[in-house]
Amino acid sequence: MRYQFDPELQPWVSMLPDLDLRDLQAARATMATLKVAMPPYVLPDGIRMQPGTVPGPAGAPDVPVLVFSPEAGEARPALLYMHGGGFVLGDADGDKELPALLAAEIGAVVVSVDYRLAPESPFPAAIEDCYAALRWLAEHASELGVDDTRIGIGGVSAGGGLAAGTALLARDRGGPALRFQFFDVPELDDRLETPSMRRFVDTPLWNRPNAVASWRHYLGPAAGNDAVSSYAAPARAVDLSGLPPAYISVCEFDPLRDEGIAYAQRLVQHGVPAELHLYPGAFHGSGGLIPTAELSRRMRDELIGAVRRGVRAGRTRVPAHPAETW
Repeated sequence: MRYQFDPELQPWVSMLPDLDLRDLQAARATMATLKVAMPPYVLPDGIRMQPGTVPGPAGAPDVPVLVFSPEAGEARPALLYMHGGGFVLGDADGDKELPALLAAEIGAVVVSVDYRLAPESPFPAAIEDCYAALRWLAEHASELGVDDTRIGIGGVSAGGGLAAGTALLARDRGGPALRFQFFDVPELDDRLETPSMRRFVDTPLWNRPNAVASWRHYLGPAAGNDAVSSYAAPARAVDLSGLPPAYISVCEFDPLRDEGIAYAQRLVQHGVPAELHLYPGAFHGSGGLIPTAELSRRMRDELIGAVRRGVRAGRTRVPAHPAETW
């Protein structure tokens, strides 16, 4: 199928890696090669990055994190951030640019979670790691110079799905109250039934075959079944009320497009303020991979602006919902 990509993005498409999650070993080898070939990342001025670990879920290993902190300051907002990678690829070290930029532009402490990957650690390992990191962030807010009434959560791709699921967990378990959530091209629905998911079988980086493989790695044979937890696939959640305001961005030529749009619509229907941006001509991951394009700069600036507004806005604590079992 021919796609009308943004003119600045089009020349790069043929140079992008061909990732096929059906051969996970090869996909991981490709990602490792690309990571080694990248120049050393330079943090923005005034931002310090500190690696560490936080207590993991009961009976599980501690969770590695990267903490991005502005220079001196108190009562700053904080963000919990989850990297992308289809639940099976990537790590916090390979996705430093956006959390560091958010720390610099918003003046926030950003905790990036190096959650466990599937299929070695299938659901609920990753989301329990994220929730453990959220609890640690809230419990250590004063030590981090963070205002615990201004904590947001977000992520990219699978990290966006994990952020949405963690927000549901926090609501249902009566956990840390969140002021804002943001999802950049989020992976939310294992049912794979939307028009964009059915149509985009050969789009760059992310396509229907990769989505099918991703959910199968994450959920095993349960993928697509009615028994799948809404914490794994937040699009399945029946009740979205009581969640924090949200920002959701989607790309025109991305199989995840329609599930992101539907989630934003359902948030609004359940009384949750939501801002949705659909970027014509873009494809999954194009904003991060081709950052010099005007469209990519606009995507980045609008996300930063939304998060800045979100962590400044008011927030009301809501009563806990009965927690779903796995």
